[in-house]
Amino acid sequence: MRDKLTKLSRQKKQAIMIGADVLFLLFAIWLSFALRLGVIWSNQIELNLWIFIFIPIVSIPIFIKLGLYRSVLKFMGTKVIVTAFQAISITSLILGFVMMIFREADMPRTVILIFWFVSSILVVVGRVAFKGLLYSWDNFVNNRIPAVIYGAGSAGAQLVESLRKNHHYAPIAFIDDDKSKHGTFINFTKVHAFKDLKNLILKRNAKIILLAIPSLSASSKRDLLKKLSKYPIEVKLLPSLSSLVEGKVSIESIRHVEVQDILGRVPVAPKSKLLKKNIKDKNILITGAGGSIGSELCRQIINLKPKKIILFDHSEFNLYTIDHELNLLQLNNCEIIAILSDVTNMNMIESVISKNNIHTIYHAAAYKHVPMVEKNIVEGVFNNVVGTYNLALCANNYGVENMVLISTDKAVRPTNVMGASKRFSELILQALNSENSKTCFSMVRFGNVLDSAGSVVPLFRKQIKEGGPVTVTHPNVTRYFMSIPEAVQLVLQAGAMAKGGDVFVLDMGEPVKILDLAYRMIYLSGLSPVTSEKSEGDIKIVFTGLRQGEKLYEELLIGNDVIQSQHPQIMQAKEASLSWVEVEEVINSLIKYYQNLNDEEIKKLLVQKVEGYKPINN
Repeated sequence: MRDKLTKLSRQKKQAIMIGADVLFLLFAIWLSFALRLGVIWSNQIELNLWIFIFIPIVSIPIFIKLGLYRSVLKFMGTKVIVTAFQAISITSLILGFVMMIFREADMPRTVILIFWFVSSILVVVGRVAFKGLLYSWDNFVNNRIPAVIYGAGSAGAQLVESLRKNHHYAPIAFIDDDKSKHGTFINFTKVHAFKDLKNLILKRNAKIILLAIPSLSASSKRDLLKKLSKYPIEVKLLPSLSSLVEGKVSIESIRHVEVQDILGRVPVAPKSKLLKKNIKDKNILITGAGGSIGSELCRQIINLKPKKIILFDHSEFNLYTIDHELNLLQLNNCEIIAILSDVTNMNMIESVISKNNIHTIYHAAAYKHVPMVEKNIVEGVFNNVVGTYNLALCANNYGVENMVLISTDKAVRPTNVMGASKRFSELILQALNSENSKTCFSMVRFGNVLDSAGSVVPLFRKQIKEGGPVTVTHPNVTRYFMSIPEAVQLVLQAGAMAKGGDVFVLDMGEPVKILDLAYRMIYLSGLSPVTSEKSEGDIKIVFTGLRQGEKLYEELLIGNDVIQSQHPQIMQAKEASLSWVEVEEVINSLIKYYQNLNDEEIKKLLVQKVEGYKPINN
């Protein structure tokens, strides 16, 4: 029956309610006489049969006019109760007025009062019952997940309505920090204080918290999620206020907690002039265009109205993906050219730069996975170092205005080949800049970015989904994190501030302990970790040991000589560099060792030329 009713059209559901209201009103009239006179039927009822026709004819148009049927199914909260009382009150007043003017039979006035009371209850209860039949009273029948809504505001109220129309979640309670709301009911759902959460989990079997406070700031959201992570309950969120369209909140709006929510970084608003400076109306070359950083560079750059974008990548699939995505946008009449090659191909780089009159280069192409590069030294160093050399030399020779290298915190006092190769890439740009180059060379150094290929966050998410174990290299390992869009935004601004040879360092915030991150991701998924104190948990955490070349912690600066730039989240480092002659000697040696596949000699050369490089074997 329920399924049949649910599938009915809105008009048919409204017709059912109109029919039900007519019956309720007729029953209310009869019951009013019966209660007043103390008998089931009397002569007075027979003398006033006209009322049984008059009431429905007058009431139903009033109900329609006041919008009582517009809210039958979609938004049936306290507003409906108030509207129902208004409609019955108007009907009762009209009835009383008619009785005063056309009093053909003696009828006790209290009948009208009793009618108002009885009909009000019947109309409201009828709606609640109908709504319950369709949406609410199937929590146990349909095995819906008991959900607590955090935030008893307008978004929370709308969310409850949406949840009651789906078969997935059953809203059982609100939680709100506003003490004035505690104990009240919103859309027939009680509002609780935060301290009641434990009881809601234990006694009412709450399985999920839906955070419905769209206006919550990033830092406040972080603090709240930290507080919620202490409870064995899954947490999901509504999007931010800016993401909600026309105030509509639905089940489709709900999303999983992301790591950026946990970290709660507060991005600084970008400076528009800096973003556009090296991009607007210019020809842009992006190497590694299909990678995590490269693809986001493409997305943000195309919105800044460049004349032409050259997508350069050695991965056919990645290149196709980003090329397809950008062409679908069709923004600003920007010409998009996809080049399938790699940065070690000097001839191809030279051809691309010379034929397309490149103004700005963003160099994001690199092998970055630490253990993988450690196992493939020859290829990793040749790609990262010689590729950067080729690109920088061509930029210099063909008068490219700006070249920005995407570097890493692993370049600071490196303990692995990948970090050493990135630091030498920085040295190439610094050395070439000292040769009075017309190209403005700069590099931007930052830590881990969330959800990048090979990063720990998507790995943890996958492991939790599969039931564990979650693998952590060491209980004390810490890392800096930043979202990819924020990192790219800062890269674009840093490159625009460059004077030549600049090493920019992004403010990554506070370092995060990876073990703590694992714990919080597990808790906020509604699960609990297995620990030495708690063996009955859901997800086991396994320590695998530091990987080859891996540090316990990362650094962003080699020395202490750092100055603040015009952007609050971008610093400028002053660090030692090599001469261009020294750089060319190293490059010639690297090419020779590459041809001979000599890992050890390459590693020795990096130890000699990269300050602070101390290889460790874990």
